[in-house]
Amino acid sequence: MSRSAPIPVTLVTRPGKPLSVDADIALIRLPANSGHGHKDGEVCIACSGQTDIRALLYNLLEEQKRGMRPAFSRVVVDASALADPEQVVLALKGKLPAQALRDHSVARMFFLADTL
Repeated sequence: MSRSAPIPVTLVTRPGKPLSVDADIALIRLPANSGHGHKDGEVCIACSGQTDIRALLYNLLEEQKRGMRPAFSRVVVDASALADPEQVVLALKGKLPAQALRDHSVARMFFLADTL
């Protein structure tokens, strides 16, 4: 599957902001700290596995490619539960170093279109 244009991502950072999700929009909800023994914002492999936006976006592409999810033309990322969504913003703007080849694919395929 090839796309001609990058997919816009809307990032929701304010709690209580109503989300309008149509059939062609993929929704990703990032959870808050799981409460398993550290403060919000501390580095934790378990938490980062749930909130690594580049990995989650890559998974969306792979699921679509394999027919496991409907096609989408936009993505809404609900990061309102996070104490500090700055890492998500930096990842979506390409300001974090790539950790894997998937990060390069995500940088080519998605862009931060709006923050609410």
